[in-house]
Amino acid sequence: MAFKYENQLKTFLRIVDEYPGDVPLTKFLPAFFRENKQMGSTDRRVASGLLYNYFRLGKASPNLIPSERLFLAEFLCSSSSSAFLEHFKPELNLKIEQPLEEKLNFLELSELGFKLEDVYPFYQHLSEGVDKREFLKSIFIQPDLFIRIHRGKERLVKSRLSDAGISFVEESETSLRLPNGTKLDQIFAGQSAFEIQDLSSQQAGEFFQPNKWDYWWDCCAASGGKSLLIHDQEPTIKLLVSDVRESILENLDERFRNAGILKYQKKVIDLLQNPDPVLHDFSFDGIILDAPCSGGGTWGRSPEMISQFREGRINSFQNLQRSIIKNVVKYLKPGKPLVFITCSAFKEENEENVVYLQQELGLELEEQKILKGYEHKADTMFVARLVKP
Repeated sequence: MAFKYENQLKTFLRIVDEYPGDVPLTKFLPAFFRENKQMGSTDRRVASGLLYNYFRLGKASPNLIPSERLFLAEFLCSSSSSAFLEHFKPELNLKIEQPLEEKLNFLELSELGFKLEDVYPFYQHLSEGVDKREFLKSIFIQPDLFIRIHRGKERLVKSRLSDAGISFVEESETSLRLPNGTKLDQIFAGQSAFEIQDLSSQQAGEFFQPNKWDYWWDCCAASGGKSLLIHDQEPTIKLLVSDVRESILENLDERFRNAGILKYQKKVIDLLQNPDPVLHDFSFDGIILDAPCSGGGTWGRSPEMISQFREGRINSFQNLQRSIIKNVVKYLKPGKPLVFITCSAFKEENEENVVYLQQELGLELEEQKILKGYEHKADTMFVARLVKP
């Protein structure tokens, strides 16, 4: 049995050594496993779990070797006894079932050089209202999976999940929380009954408030999650969706077809350039700007980003967003809303850009809010609704 855990550690160290550091784990690991077909499903699952937990340690205890940092990460991320940790660090496994706060206090008082603030060293940039310690603690907790059910399919989805023995929690009539990693493809094969969408992302939709027959522009639409949400709220609206990436708009087309949405406009637009040649005299009753951002509120799902990210990029994203904002606002009709959204937890990308929208572009703020996903095993996001006078 000891050989098994030694082998798991050896495999982990090999993967860490080969990981290039600038590629998402969701892309790197499948490629690694394809090249190492001798690894069975259990080996792949264990290796993935160790790697994700390792990166949840962020930039803490930088002077420890990777194996020692892994043991700390396993200790913080696990809530029940770990045979792996029992083999290497039985003294940590003895305390593994303690509450996370107690485990953190234990490490911070130890001689291991661990400080919670080092995990996420950008904490000084966090938006107003974010509880720093609770936010940092959430890095060690895997977020849940959330789905948004299409209107009229609520009973179907819930009964299918119950029949399959899958537990879920109803966040609202159309929003369900499921265990992370739940496999839904086989249960709903060939059916479009829901969208996978984080809880905070769903809550951001409460700021849309479309009217019948409105003309809305989802200007950084990506694969169309926000567009699908607003169309569900008001099916009569007319939609223009755009993105700079043609390939991702093809994903949007597929999602729209599956959802039964056939009438919409689509354009490839680089919003860092003047869009007048493409949009001419377009004007809109509402604009959704789900802005490109650091993603700092979503790193509970992609913890490798904590190690990859550089602090100077926060201002770079702020400037990028302002360039886009200037090219978007001019197409908004007077008296109509711009809904500004980020999946960042940084004030530079959030509140400071709302101030920019007010002071430099003359918009009036109706409401802004940090969606505290860290309190709900979800992503942390920011949303603001501003109106053009």
